[in-house]
Amino acid sequence: MVGYISIYVKLLFINDIKGKDMSYKILTIDTIKAYILNIPEIKSYLEDGDIEISEIGDGNVNFVYIVTNKDNQKSLIVKQAVPYLRIAGEGFPLSRERINYEIRALQFYEKLVPNLVPKIYYADEVMSLVIMQNLSKHIIMRKGLISTTYYPNFAEHISTFLAQTLFFSSSLYLDSTEKRTLIDRFNSNTELCKFTEDFVFTLPYMEDETNDINPDLLDEAKALFEENEFKKNVLKLKYIFMTQSDALLHGDLHTGSIMLNEQESYVIDPEFAFVGPFAFDIGALIANMINAYISHFYRSEGKAYQAWIIETIKEIYTQFETKFLALWAEHPNSALLKEGFIAEKELNEFKAEFMKNIFRQSIGFAGCKIARRVFGIAGVEDIRGIEDKQKRKEAELMALRIGKDLILNYEKIDSLEALIERLEVV
Repeated sequence: MVGYISIYVKLLFINDIKGKDMSYKILTIDTIKAYILNIPEIKSYLEDGDIEISEIGDGNVNFVYIVTNKDNQKSLIVKQAVPYLRIAGEGFPLSRERINYEIRALQFYEKLVPNLVPKIYYADEVMSLVIMQNLSKHIIMRKGLISTTYYPNFAEHISTFLAQTLFFSSSLYLDSTEKRTLIDRFNSNTELCKFTEDFVFTLPYMEDETNDINPDLLDEAKALFEENEFKKNVLKLKYIFMTQSDALLHGDLHTGSIMLNEQESYVIDPEFAFVGPFAFDIGALIANMINAYISHFYRSEGKAYQAWIIETIKEIYTQFETKFLALWAEHPNSALLKEGFIAEKELNEFKAEFMKNIFRQSIGFAGCKIARRVFGIAGVEDIRGIEDKQKRKEAELMALRIGKDLILNYEKIDSLEALIERLEVV
């Protein structure tokens, strides 16, 4: 790993200049075939045959196509960003450069955890386009959790992803020059960071036209909007999000950004990538697992499946912490530490408090991610997809109670046992 970031930045520069002789244009289902078959590595991968192209995905933000050679069944995903919010039209501008951060993050991840992210076959920042592996044998994790599918390898996979990507992009591994270079590569992703600041930490807790409030919960929404002690803690967490540059984050690591089956797990869609607090990705993932746990009080009422979700949450964090600390022990020199600077006993005490702080902040961020889904614009299918109106209301109330509790008490929750206890009694 010595000099890894320096090599990585050089590779990014090569990618930046690739395609500079052409200008940006939006590809269509009619023009995409000629474009991709003019790329030697893509033509070589697909080989000759009957090429079929179809658009997939929800189409809310980007164009996403699946390209298949019907003769040999080889396929690829082509994703292109457009300079507006596609679902709303050209009157709602959104920088297409957002996909550049996804490309850069996937390239970074591919060097560290190639088996946990889709393979990139081609990327062109000028065209705001990436061509990658088609995960045709995998599904979005949220849908698997809704249908009560067990994923025995997920905790092992995602804890490895978190430990590797967070540690190797932090000042616990990098020197100061490398860290600042990494920040320069990602922290101009201000537009999507502003989305998070607004839609995770602000608008769901106040009167705003973007909110999507269940008519049966108008009184509860009004009450939340007036809870200022709760808002004080939200502000603390928002400030950490805005100012703490610990490591490269996925930025939107929820169960809709993971595709998997019982054997494999892949992290996808890191458009929100930026250098931020260690705890944010961890908290986002925990929040989504908790939402799945809540949903099954009202979907399957499957106690065994809920127990598996709780055990998975515990395994994710326990394994993350073990792997993260092991990496730290293997790499004692960094921007932060020089070997021999501090005695082992005191260093271990420092590390223990350091990790406890990550855990506490993770719980706070998890609370925000749960609470914002109740009244905010972006609910989760786990809960909002419950068809019975009364059951959906009860699930939303439970999510609100848990989210508020974690936000109000995150600074005092310092163990997994304390977290699980709160989930079981709320």
